[in-house]
Parts: sequence; structure tokens; C-alpha cells
Amino acid sequence: MKNLSVAVVEDEGIVAMDIKKSLIALGYKVPFVADSGELVLENLKSVKPDLILMDVVLKGELDGIETAKTVYELYNIPVIFLTAFEDENTLKRAMQLNNYGFLTKPFEDSMLKDVIQSLLTE
Repeated sequence: MKNLSVAVVEDEGIVAMDIKKSLIALGYKVPFVADSGELVLENLKSVKPDLILMDVVLKGELDGIETAKTVYELYNIPVIFLTAFEDENTLKRAMQLNNYGFLTKPFEDSMLKDVIQSLLTE
């Protein structure tokens, strides 16, 4: 499981780099980091990660949930949503999707590892 690739989609650059460092420290490859749904979809034309960590709030026209829906429909790649808040509407929208996980920021590396492993072993 250590050689899996995990893309990072986060609108805050510093947070994205911290997540990337954590993933690398846990033994995962990070094929790309993006800050918008549009950039994710562009990257996926050439790179297919095993999993995507995606913030709910993104730059651009698409939010994380809309982007995850498109990613799943086109590429069947599982997504773990990252969010700093747990509002009921966001949770309901996310729960309508298949093949997703949820992680509330801030989080510890051990929590990140557990969520990744649980989603990929389902």
C-alpha cells in the first residue's frame, strides 16, 4: 500500500504543501497538487492517482464536491474530502457520492493514514 499515489487538491498553498509533506513522509507518491477543480480535471488527462485528497472549498467555478462527482464519473478515482468545518448541507452533498471519505482539518498524520487505508481497502 505504500507505493500508492495521492493527489492533493487544496486552495491554500501552505496547507497543500503541508499535506504533500505528510503524504510523502507516510510513503505515498504525490503526482500533483492543484488549487481548483478545473486544474484537477486538466491534470487527470495525463496522470491518474490512486486517490485524491480534496478540499471542499476550491478556487475556480467548481467546488470540491462537484469536482469529486466528475472525477468519479470519468475516472472512478476515490476522493477523501478535507474541510475545516462540518456543515450539514456539505455532508449531505458529499454523502450522495460513491467512493469517498471525509477528514476534518486540522488532522494528524495518523488520522490521514487511517482514512486513506480504510477507503482503499473497501
